[in-house]
This record gives sequence, structure tokens and C-alpha cells, in this order.
Amino acid sequence: MTRSMAKEKSEQVSARGRILDAAFSLFMEHGYAATSTLEIATRARVSKRELYAQVGSKQEMLVACINERARRLQVSADLPALRDREDLARTLTSVGTQLLREITDPTVIGVFRLAIAEVVRAPEIAQTLDSVGRQTVRTALREILAQAQSSRLLDGEPAEMAERFSALLWGNLMVSLLLGVAQRPSSRAIAQRARDATTAFLQLHPQSDDAVMR
Repeated sequence: MTRSMAKEKSEQVSARGRILDAAFSLFMEHGYAATSTLEIATRARVSKRELYAQVGSKQEMLVACINERARRLQVSADLPALRDREDLARTLTSVGTQLLREITDPTVIGVFRLAIAEVVRAPEIAQTLDSVGRQTVRTALREILAQAQSSRLLDGEPAEMAERFSALLWGNLMVSLLLGVAQRPSSRAIAQRARDATTAFLQLHPQSDDAVMR
């Protein structure tokens, strides 16, 4: 009985995975609005009934596809305590490197292009990408900078500082990647870009006067 239940669960997971893979590839090939659930079911080798049972509507498939990729943007909850500016610099550089590495992945860039291409016919793509993907990044940066602020390692409002760090990190890179006029940076270039953004950010936000006086 246990083996039978395990096999059934494995088959369900496999079917769901096929459905999401088929949905994502078809969304990328034909656009979200032009893709039908029948096409997704056919490519995934499942019935439409199983498709709805495993995932749900086409919009729910879209959300699931974006959620799968947004997980790669989640910053570890086990970040080290920020005791000094050196700790903060290391943490920002590490997080910046992760964000650049994951978001410049061609698949993720493809999701952004899909959202832009479908913004009139299917605005829910951009809304989902913003709330599930980009909000994950904003929240992680705000939490790090709020911790640094409470430790008096820098002055500023966490949300504003998070936006500033993101601007320094990305510059024009995202626009260039979306337009296809730039190649994905190498691992070395990504690491250097994160270090440069961190250095520039910390120069803009010096340590709290209270902390320096102590």
C-alpha cells in the first residue's frame, strides 16, 4: 500500500512538472494570450481534466511558472549578523552577486520579455512577475538594510536605500539584456559588478554619526 501511494504521488509530481514545463515553453513560443490549455495538455501528454486537477487555470499555470523561477531569487534566511561595515559589505556583495546571476539567466530574461510583450493583452503577467519575483528582491534588500540601520552601520530609510542599491547594481544592464544588445555577463564580471555597486552604495551612505562617536 505504501509503495502504491508513493508511486501515485510520484506520477502526480511528474505530471505537474510536465504541465508546467509545457506551459512555460508554449508561453515563450506563442505568447500567453495565444496559448490554449488544450495545447498545454497535448504537449504535457495529459488530459485537460488532469491539467486542471494538477495545476488549475491557465493563469494559475502562469503564476506557478513564475513562482518556480522566483524561488531562485530568495535570499537565505541564515544571513550572518551585521556587526560592522565589513560584514555589511560582504553581505551586500554576496546578495548582489546572487541577484545578478539569477536574474540575468536567459530563462528569467525570457519571462520579463514575455511580460512586456503581453502587457496589453495579459497585464496579469507583469502584475504577477512584479508581486512574486521583484517583490522578493525588494523585501530581501530592505530586511538587510533595515538590520544595518538598526545596528547604526548606515543612515537612511531602508526602502529608499534598497532602490538605490538596485540602481547601482543594475545600471543599464537589464534594459540592454531585454533588447538583446548585450550578452549575459561572465561570473567574474557579475562578481565585480556587485563589488563595485556595494562600494559606491556605502560611499553614499556613511556610518551613523552616533556609531562613529562610540
